[in-house]
Amino acid sequence: MTRTVSRIVAWTLLAFSPAMFTACATQDLTADEPEPVYVPEEPSAAQAAPVASTEEAEEPEPPVAQAEPSEADRSADRMAEVLVAAKPEQRHELIRDLVGEAKVLLHDVELKYVFTGKGRRETLRGRPVAFALWSEATKSWSVAHIEIPRPPIKWKPGRRPLRFVMRAAPGISARHVKGTGAERLMFSFSNGAESLKVYGRKFPVFDEALLKKRRWREVVATARPIVYLPFTQDTLDPRFVVEGREYLRNTALKAVEELRRARIPSMAFPGELLADVVPAEVIMTLAVIEQTDDGDYRRKQELAFEEVLSQYGLKREDAYRYSVSRAKAIGPMQFTNWRGNGTYAFVVRLCPAAQLDPNFERGATNLLNAMKAAICLFDIELMQMPAHIRLPYRDNKKVLGIFPVAAYNGGPRNVTKLYRVIQRMRVNLEDLRMPAVEPDGDSVTCPCLWHEQPTGISAMTIPRYNSENRWYIEKYQNILSLLEQEEAQIESTN
Repeated sequence: MTRTVSRIVAWTLLAFSPAMFTACATQDLTADEPEPVYVPEEPSAAQAAPVASTEEAEEPEPPVAQAEPSEADRSADRMAEVLVAAKPEQRHELIRDLVGEAKVLLHDVELKYVFTGKGRRETLRGRPVAFALWSEATKSWSVAHIEIPRPPIKWKPGRRPLRFVMRAAPGISARHVKGTGAERLMFSFSNGAESLKVYGRKFPVFDEALLKKRRWREVVATARPIVYLPFTQDTLDPRFVVEGREYLRNTALKAVEELRRARIPSMAFPGELLADVVPAEVIMTLAVIEQTDDGDYRRKQELAFEEVLSQYGLKREDAYRYSVSRAKAIGPMQFTNWRGNGTYAFVVRLCPAAQLDPNFERGATNLLNAMKAAICLFDIELMQMPAHIRLPYRDNKKVLGIFPVAAYNGGPRNVTKLYRVIQRMRVNLEDLRMPAVEPDGDSVTCPCLWHEQPTGISAMTIPRYNSENRWYIEKYQNILSLLEQEEAQIESTN
């Protein structure tokens, strides 16, 4: 099929599709998180590799006779052993070890379900969740069992505390911190004056269809427990932030490289490759933005990004595997697929050469696959944009990435609204810049756009048009600017 025909087919598909090319619904402090998608964990290479039998091992070489070591040599060897044994693990290494121990500990922990009522009035009282707690004082583990209300949960952040029932060792107390679902539910625990650290959590995933039908016994019988640790302050570490940034960058670069090797043509820019449409850094930012709560960002700013990066550094491919929004967007890049014929399925059909996983649940929860799908979606969105936006974007992809980013968050209508807003601000697209340091005395209420003037780069408040989209653009500009600053610092020290 020629490029011209491919483009005509793409436009035809778009013409008969709903105007819904939006991948995501930004994470917020949702009251009732929907059931996550259950995706079985892939066995690691170490687990999958067969263990060699000692009986099949080759016979070792006979030992070579050596001279008896002197007392001085023995003393030096003992000192070396002491030095090696005394070398302490770094904090991030200890955390990773403890998270691994917690996972093993929780594997065989049984979740207790309680039913109330009889006959037709029988109902499931709540959802049992187990937490692995570590005491630094005693260097020992304990398990706390928490039962939260069964879905749907009526609790809302900032109002009455979430009701729960706890079974734990005497002296242990608990406080609900955030969330109600697989990705975000977290409690803090203490034993007297000591704060216990949470390094593991076991959470049962329910069948949503059975939940709606209130078939409680079947809900329990088909429940699939997952051992998955949401973000906690106990696991936040600067090294994980660095490793998370490296992991996202490497994955984004790999996604771009795989598309480049496939030589897939761009639909938005005929004669160019799909791999050249979106910088890897832009796709990398989406994996952070999509998991950063708007409320968290407003309160914490840069720290909110670091918390997300820390999760990627600690958990890598498992990070945000169970993330699901109220709009049923799933995975790290928050793709939707309404009734099996939504954005993800459409991208798979329009971008066949990318060889995206056709299974939505599996493809959207695999970061590499989801990043390739996001690049395809950017290209589709850009193809629909008018030339006065699309062509300037080609010359300034990171700054004018605000347009495909706006579409990724809320569909093509937000692109039109954003462009009209910029016109009202009387700012030319070629004058837009990345965020800069505001001069002393200047104070601008954000979300903002930054533009160059004769006096320098300054910020302008984005007029109201869509609150979620405005903050999405704000997060995009700031995380991209932060990543570029860190890259510049790394290069300057090398």
